Amino acid sequence: MFKKILIANRGEIACRVIKTARRMGIATVAVYSDADAHAPFVRMADEAVRIGPAPASESYLLAEEIIEVCKATGADAVHPGYGFLSERASFVEALDAAGIAFIGPPAGAIAAMGDKIESKKLARAAGVNTVPGSEGAIADTAEALEWANRIGYPVMIKASAGG
Repeated sequence: MFKKILIANRGEIACRVIKTARRMGIATVAVYSDADAHAPFVRMADEAVRIGPAPASESYLLAEEIIEVCKATGADAVHPGYGFLSERASFVEALDAAGIAFIGPPAGAIAAMGDKIESKKLARAAGVNTVPGSEGAIADTAEALEWANRIGYPVMIKASAGG
């Protein structure tokens, strides 16, 4: 069991993680940007550390800064919440290299699931039912229409990466 976890997120998800950790007897560290300095999750955590200005690219997305806060506070694990660094395999690898646990899937799983084309192939190989559609990237509008007419409407088009 962890003694102290850092929550690498903000808002309601941070509050939920803090409440659960408290029930489990685990100390918590919140990281916050200037925009969140007076947010409830900052007050709820056992410790809170400012990690930068309001833009996420200058605060919540700074993996190196979050790892430094873990070291400075003695946090032995990171809970990513969702979004931000939660789906970045390189963050999990950096935590591992620093001897800090990641509360979530291993880096390999994050990398595999981050590409929707590859994750669909993995799911099919594992016998999981998938929605009908392309086995790879769609090259152009004509191919998209061909697939739509083949599988029927309505259709959903998704980028191979991202949410």
